[in-house]
Amino acid sequence: MSILFEPIKIGDLSLKNRIILAPLTRCRANYQRVPNDLIEKYYCQRASFGLLITEATSIDMSGVGFPRTPGIWNEDQVKAWRKITDAVHEKDGTIVLQLWHVGRVSDPIFNGQAPLAPSAIAPKQTVSLVRPEKFYETPHALTVEEIKQVVESFRTAAENAKKAGFDGVELHGANGYLLDQFLQSNSNKRTDQYGGSIENRARFPLEAVDAVIDIWGAGRVGYHISPRGDLLDVNDNNPLETFSYFVSELSKRNLAFICAREYTAKDSISPKLKKLFSGAFILNEGFTKDSGETAIQNGVADAIAFGTSSIANPDLVHKFKTGEKLNPFNPQYFYNEHKYLFDLAEPLPKEGYYEVDKIGYTE
Repeated sequence: MSILFEPIKIGDLSLKNRIILAPLTRCRANYQRVPNDLIEKYYCQRASFGLLITEATSIDMSGVGFPRTPGIWNEDQVKAWRKITDAVHEKDGTIVLQLWHVGRVSDPIFNGQAPLAPSAIAPKQTVSLVRPEKFYETPHALTVEEIKQVVESFRTAAENAKKAGFDGVELHGANGYLLDQFLQSNSNKRTDQYGGSIENRARFPLEAVDAVIDIWGAGRVGYHISPRGDLLDVNDNNPLETFSYFVSELSKRNLAFICAREYTAKDSISPKLKKLFSGAFILNEGFTKDSGETAIQNGVADAIAFGTSSIANPDLVHKFKTGEKLNPFNPQYFYNEHKYLFDLAEPLPKEGYYEVDKIGYTE
C-alpha cells in the first residue's frame, strides 16, 4: 500500500490518509462573501482526502483582496460554513478553515479603505483578477494599536470557526499576504518593535498564532508558509535564517502542522525547516503521487497537499488508489467560467454565484 494512504495523527487530528486538499481560492462565494451550495458541494466531493484545508477566508472586511472570496466575521457566514462542515462530517471528512488577511494586496474597490501593511510599500503589480488593470495603491502602515486590533480579528475569526463546526484552523502566513508581509524583510521596513530584527518581524505573526491557540489549543492549529518568497513581491534577504527562527518558534508552541508551499529544487529550504519542527510537516506545490510518496519516504514531509490536480479531480484519492488517469487541469476554470471576475466598467451585482462545476465529476 502507498504510504500516502496510511493514516496519520496531526496534533489532535486523526487523518485517514496523508493526501491533503491544498487551500485553493475559487472566488465562488456570493457578493456578501457568504459561502453557498456550490462551495458545500466542492468540499463534499473531496471529503475522501485526509484533510481539507479550505480556501483562504477573510477574518474581517479590511482583509479582503479578491472578488467573491468567503469571510468568517459575521453570523450569516458562520451559519453558512456550519452547513458545509456538517455536510463534510457526514461524509467522514476532516476540515480546517484557513484564516486570511491579505494586507497590502487589497484595494478600495473591495472594502472602501486603503490597504493595510507593515510599511507604506505597494506591491509592484496590478490588482488580482480586476480589469481594466490597475496597480495596487500605497498601503497604510499599521500603527501598533491597529496591529493589536488585527490580532483580535484573528481571535474572533478563530472563535467563529469553532462556532461553524470546523475541526481546526490554519493561519495563512504565506504568498505575500499580511502575516508574510510582516515576516519578510523586503516588505517590512518598520523601526519599532514590529520591524528590523527577525524577532521583531516575527512578533505580529506569532501574536496572531498565540491568539488563535487561545481559542483552539495548539493541537488544532496549523500555519501556512511560502519560504521561497515568490509571490506578490514579498521576499527576504535571508530566507533560511528568517524561516528557521519562525518555524522554531512555531515548534515551541506545539503547533499541529505547517504546510509549506515550496516546489522541490536544489535550493529548497523546507527539508531543513522540517528538522526544526515538532509537528507534522506538509509539503505542497507541483507534487504527483510518485513524488509525494518519495518525499514522505525520504523524511522531508509527513503528508502532501495537492492543489491544481485537486481542482480537476475531486476523486483524486480514488484515482491514486486505482491508477486511473487524472483529468488535466485548466487554469481558465480555476475561479469560474470567466477569465476575469471583477470588471470596473460593470456595476457590481448584489447577489449571484455560478451553479455548476465546470471541471471534474459531480455526484
